[in-house]
Amino acid sequence: MGPHQQRRTEMVPGEPVPDPPRVAWRKQMRLGVLDAARDLTCEAGWDQVSLSAVAARAHVSRPSVYKEFGNRAGLGRALVVRETQQFLAGVADTLYPGLPDSQDCLESAILYVLTEAETQPLVRAVVAAAREGSDSLLPYLTARADPIFDAGQRLLQDWLSKRYPEQQPEALETAADVIVRMAISHLLLPANNPAFTARRLATAALKLLHAL
Repeated sequence: MGPHQQRRTEMVPGEPVPDPPRVAWRKQMRLGVLDAARDLTCEAGWDQVSLSAVAARAHVSRPSVYKEFGNRAGLGRALVVRETQQFLAGVADTLYPGLPDSQDCLESAILYVLTEAETQPLVRAVVAAAREGSDSLLPYLTARADPIFDAGQRLLQDWLSKRYPEQQPEALETAADVIVRMAISHLLLPANNPAFTARRLATAALKLLHAL
């Protein structure tokens, strides 16, 4: 190749194409803002978090935060979506491939929810605040129309459909809905024995499924 010829960049098959600098910066900025919002929420609770404080902690401008998330509610929603998706990934790892016995497998997944929620900083902060009657992030975890609730329900409905292929979709949807609601209620009003609670919830949910 001559010195004045343009050298072509060869792409390795299967190798991801790097993002343009502006896109890469925006992704990095978004992660930084969400990390800052999570840290501030864990420190003081969402009720005390402002966009100005988040922007300062993330070392970005307040307009940049507004442009990316729209408003404070948009930031809160994005924060809970990210953290809960990570949490649900752990639940999925418990369900798939999971224990051979379906009730034992479901019980293990519910126990994971009840115990791991205490170790996840943001989830723990939201639940702890809700137990004290505060925190406006809670609706994102509990609202039926919210993607977080739907994600948990879809995960369980898919698992139930594989374990109980003879059941009707409506019955599977109802059982999954009940499981998610019961698990969330026990996060807010925890029992003294999570293992016993998980066993009781799994038993009740599967009995409901068979009854339907």
